[in-house]
Amino acid sequence: MNPILAMVIGIVVMLVLVICTRMHAFPSLIISAIIIAVLSGDYLLAGTGNEGGDVLSVAISTVTSGFGSTMASIGIVIGFGCIMGIFLERSGAAKRMAISILKLVGVKRADVVLGLTGFVVSIPVFCDSGFVILSSLAKEFSRLTKKSMVGLGGILGMGLYITHFMVPPTPGPLAVVGTFQNEGIAIDLGMFIIYGLLFSIPLFIVAVPLFRWFGSKHPEFIVPYEIDRSKYTEAQLKVLDRIDAKLKAGKELENSDFEELLSTEKLPGAGISFTILLLPVVLILANTLVGQTGLASTFIGQVITFLGNPVIALFISLCLGAFVLARDKDNKTVVAMMNDACKDAGPIALITAAGGALGAVVKATGAAGMMADAIVAVGIPGILVPLLIGTIMRFPQGSGTTAMITGSAIIAPMLATLGINPYLAGLGLCLTSMCPSYLNDSYFHVVTNFSGMDIKTSLKTWSVSTIIIPVVGSVIICILSIFIH
Repeated sequence: MNPILAMVIGIVVMLVLVICTRMHAFPSLIISAIIIAVLSGDYLLAGTGNEGGDVLSVAISTVTSGFGSTMASIGIVIGFGCIMGIFLERSGAAKRMAISILKLVGVKRADVVLGLTGFVVSIPVFCDSGFVILSSLAKEFSRLTKKSMVGLGGILGMGLYITHFMVPPTPGPLAVVGTFQNEGIAIDLGMFIIYGLLFSIPLFIVAVPLFRWFGSKHPEFIVPYEIDRSKYTEAQLKVLDRIDAKLKAGKELENSDFEELLSTEKLPGAGISFTILLLPVVLILANTLVGQTGLASTFIGQVITFLGNPVIALFISLCLGAFVLARDKDNKTVVAMMNDACKDAGPIALITAAGGALGAVVKATGAAGMMADAIVAVGIPGILVPLLIGTIMRFPQGSGTTAMITGSAIIAPMLATLGINPYLAGLGLCLTSMCPSYLNDSYFHVVTNFSGMDIKTSLKTWSVSTIIIPVVGSVIICILSIFIH
């Protein structure tokens, strides 16, 4: 069978299994890869240099080798990243960072405070967990500043959402970089982090007025001022009573009021919180800098190269989390936290490696090359390919991570023929894998429920924003592709 037709059948089977059955994305991806390999038959044998061999045996070996090479490249990084994230999540470091950002931005821009906090926190922490942690802060801002949770919850959710998709070491973009590298494409993780962060800034800037407008249209979602006093500590109640008296006296709230409210909880210091978050990023970027300046052969360069390896960089932060952030917890509790993180990491690592298996089959059968040649022949701009594939992979099955992994497996072998910059291709794929977040997405329900919105309102605001932001980003990508090749 023609490899392109085989790939279409395999992808459709995968989507049907994920959407319509009880099958998890991991086995669905493996089944899809095997189907494509078997249906392609002679194309697979020719692509792997096994003409006249046994199609079934070659199909399985291609799938397993693709799975293994991908797991070898990023499996440890995903595991360490999840463990680092859970220490930030459960130690209160996220709220401590919120206080620090509050001091810089000011309570009058409470939405920006929430959005920026989410923007930073979501680099190592899953956006779902980050929203659950920070939603209580959003509700306090809403209750005391009389701003709608549609706006406050929305910008918090979008701040988390943008960097979750655009900035490694979050698993999705990390998998995209790993898949491209396995294909032999010259793409550096540190540079992708820089470009991902830079590209995320205009997306966030667009999101702020968008959610302010949404919030102004839905004042009914302001959190009621009355509180359930049984849910607060005595220290918190004293601070809340002072804030209440201040409001009744007609005085404006200041940063110190919210800082005092948050400081009633036992939180780690700002220094260690930001250090654990940013240290791996700094080390990875230092490694990139050394590689580009010719210092890699020196002793200092070799040390930086070692420390800037993603495995080592994340391991250092993991250790800081275990021995500094969690120093007040007993050994059993810390180990239990790591076990919980490993439970989160397992499915992601398996799905990522299964995406590698799919990519190996797509490459071996020649399907990606044929598609790329056809696109070039028709005259479709190459930059549109990752933008379209990200959306196509995301829309039916709801998982952005799965969309990025599957999409990168399809796109990577096509890049040389399409002639597009690999960084723009990776960013474009990650960007449109956001689109859209609606009923089949778990994060949609997290944002909806923890913001106190109903489904209808969330579809009209949150879901619409997850279309608008990728569209704006796609325009930027297309403009950049004119100048960057």
